[in-house]
Amino acid sequence: VDVHEKADTYRVAIAQGTITVNKEVFDAITHHTAKKGDVLGVARIAGIMAAKKMPIDSSVHIIALTDCEVQFSLDVANHQITAICRTSCVGKTGVEMEAMTGVS
Repeated sequence: VDVHEKADTYRVAIAQGTITVNKEVFDAITHHTAKKGDVLGVARIAGIMAAKKMPIDSSVHIIALTDCEVQFSLDVANHQITAICRTSCVGKTGVEMEAMTGVS
């Protein structure tokens, strides 16, 4: 899609996804006892790197992100971890695909 006639505007997208794990895995993640280290810290860095490496498909424009944040919310009762990725830029097209990639 040709977007050259669109004005540059501030654009923000937020995506979230939730994963359910068993109690042992949840405890290892939350108590920082996983053998491979800080699971959520590595996931945060991987999410940001993935969002910045977009596009995953050739029909998506390459976008210079001005911000990318990945945060986690823990649900102890259900052993769930929710990842929330917020991306933003000033440009001609949105950053939804980057947010979805970052949260994945």
